[in-house]
Amino acid sequence: MQDFTVIVLPGAFASSVALSVDMLSTAATLAPRLGVPAPRWQICSATRGPVRLGEHLQLRAHPLPRAPDGNACWIVPGLGVDDPQAIAARLAGADVPRVLRALRAHAAAGGRLAASCASVFLLQAAGLLAQRRVTTTWWLAAALQRLEPACQVDADHMVIDDGPVTTAGAALGHSDLMLHLLRQRFGPALAGAVARALLLDRRQLQSPFMVPAMMAQGNALIAALTAHVEAHLPTAVTVGDLAHHMGMSPRTLSRQVTRATGHGPLHLIRSVQLNRARALLENSRYSVEAVAEQVGYGDPTALRRLLRQRLNATPRQLR
Repeated sequence: MQDFTVIVLPGAFASSVALSVDMLSTAATLAPRLGVPAPRWQICSATRGPVRLGEHLQLRAHPLPRAPDGNACWIVPGLGVDDPQAIAARLAGADVPRVLRALRAHAAAGGRLAASCASVFLLQAAGLLAQRRVTTTWWLAAALQRLEPACQVDADHMVIDDGPVTTAGAALGHSDLMLHLLRQRFGPALAGAVARALLLDRRQLQSPFMVPAMMAQGNALIAALTAHVEAHLPTAVTVGDLAHHMGMSPRTLSRQVTRATGHGPLHLIRSVQLNRARALLENSRYSVEAVAEQVGYGDPTALRRLLRQRLNATPRQLR
């Protein structure tokens, strides 16, 4: 009986797989020193023979479990693809239907499931995300929301736990997922020991890593809006200004931006302002008051509030 089963698909993001192996191995080494049980785990795949990962690496894996194990948490590392078209192509692979059946059977037996980055789309394809709050790589959040309208995609958070499903953000957010799972099953002492041994910080948010331009994902409207807001700083652009610039009503603009990004146009405006403010705080000696003026905030208190809400940081912490 296993505590964790790592499900690896061909082409998986090698670093994500390696994080799973290294963190579980470290946990098994440290557990006896802390007087807690050592995690039991295995690596499985739907393909026979060595599994080829991204970057021409490969590893050995056991076949998928024949019988569901309700005790184990199944972990799916990142798929090694980073845009909606590539994800769709990967999920059309011949090996995927067998994995989807195994995931459904494991969930039906009461087992837990965990996925990070693009592998969250695998759980969606298995029909396991409806009515749940989840996260994924922040620039893929809108695509996931379109595929599964019945779930709530919250890309601001790094790890979200909703019932038997745990999801995490971008590829190296897999380390945050593994720490969460170790903490959940074996307690904070073992998770903390692994974090200290591997010099890992616990990150709760993806917001600090978001780049507005990447939110466009080939969407001409979002690219145009982002460029317009950036070009007019320090003037504070309003949603009405954006709608007028694009020749549409504010309601139509809001609907199209929300469909493309998962958030309304005001969130996009704030993201551009935040990105500029962060760059100024990290790379200049401007005062907070001067930075606020350069990003369209007359009140530095409002900028501090935005930094706290979206980055969980103060201006001093960004210096």
